[in-house]
Amino acid sequence: MNPSITQPVTVLLVDDEQGILLGAQSILVSAGIMHVEILEDSRRLIPFLESTEVSILILDLFMPNVSGTELLPEIRRRFPDIAIIIMTASMEVETAVACIKEGIFDYLVKPVEMDRLLSIVKKALELTSMRMEVLALKRSLLSPQSASGEVFKEIVTQSRKMEALFQYMTATSVTNEPILILGETGVGKEMIANAIHELSGRQGKFVTINVAGLDDTVFTDTLFGHKKGSFTGAVQAREGIIAKARNGTLFLDEIGDLSELSQVKLLRVLQEHEYYPMGSDLPIRTNARIILATNLDLKKKITQGKFRADLYYRLSVHEIEIPPLRDRKEDIVLLTNHFLELASRAMGKPVPTPPKELFSLLMTYHFPGNIRELRAMVFDAVAQHGSRMISMKHFRKLIDRSRGNNPSNEDALQNDQETPSFKKVLFPGECPTLKDAEWYLIQEALRRSNNNQNLAANLLGISRQALNHRLARKFPFKT
Repeated sequence: MNPSITQPVTVLLVDDEQGILLGAQSILVSAGIMHVEILEDSRRLIPFLESTEVSILILDLFMPNVSGTELLPEIRRRFPDIAIIIMTASMEVETAVACIKEGIFDYLVKPVEMDRLLSIVKKALELTSMRMEVLALKRSLLSPQSASGEVFKEIVTQSRKMEALFQYMTATSVTNEPILILGETGVGKEMIANAIHELSGRQGKFVTINVAGLDDTVFTDTLFGHKKGSFTGAVQAREGIIAKARNGTLFLDEIGDLSELSQVKLLRVLQEHEYYPMGSDLPIRTNARIILATNLDLKKKITQGKFRADLYYRLSVHEIEIPPLRDRKEDIVLLTNHFLELASRAMGKPVPTPPKELFSLLMTYHFPGNIRELRAMVFDAVAQHGSRMISMKHFRKLIDRSRGNNPSNEDALQNDQETPSFKKVLFPGECPTLKDAEWYLIQEALRRSNNNQNLAANLLGISRQALNHRLARKFPFKT
């Protein structure tokens, strides 16, 4: 039976000694391994494996009725994905070698130190997590259409770069390791984090917090909570938001702004899966999956001594970098139409028709604010429009302002047919001829339109045929 990519990992202990079962179960559960099952009767083992997805099996070899030695070959044949740990009183070398030949994960001789058992189970969990990730990756690669499923319906895109990210998100969503999401402001990092949570199948909540500007005291209290009387004004105990994310996902945004002391506390949570509420000496276990995001260059901050290298390498086990809007221009038309519908519905207006020139204008813009900036542009334009076709003047005004252009004639903005304002062009040395200046303009238009001749012609205010004619004059031997 293959492990599910959505269900939590289950550890099964099989032994005829109840004291050993209960002791081992208690140790594993207290370490944060929540799904630990026990069986005293070895005859129930195979039916249990047939009905329940087990990832790790801790098996005694010498039991009444059916021995572990008899069961081991059948388990390896029928359930090859289960990591098996033998825990028995036998010290015979031949027995250990026979078990190793069957492909067990480890062999422990009783009495077993519980710390050693816990360490081995954790290693087996890491192996199981990697195996599940590879399985999910295979499924996503073999089923490329899965990337356009229900989980991703809120992410409006037709970009191949985004489709590739969806496949990686599907593969990494099933692991317990942290995920670091990188990207400029406004690219949709929280939306990506929420999609990963949905893909993971976790039963708990998706809990978010923006940690930018939080000093260590506020960060600790917000994230971990506090005990009653832990500081002046703490009249009652309060649990932190990490507790609200139990069995779910905790999303920490703007992680690059954390103070050094807060970074140390976060590192402990990621490594040990436990934390201390303010005023408490007792750690609390957490099984929340942690996703983090930043728009900063963390490697640069490490060289500046402002971010811990050990924390970076711990939180970037899986790294997702969302491309900026300027690198996925094929989404601009799709997103603009999507926001036109959203804005019109929100304001109770009919959906306006965008002029073709609008998309040509947007395609040439850098969008430093990415999708969030495009959304704001569209909502502002819809709020001000009152005719069937949406006006371009609001878009031009915002783009000119972002580019640092200052139109000298403000009245021109009242006319939808006004020409765009340009920064002053300075030519070092001699003044170019009109012929040279024309070619400079064509080159600039082609650069801004990424060599799209339709867009370049629109920028220059000429037809595609006229642009082709000028290019043919410049390069007469090219077709």
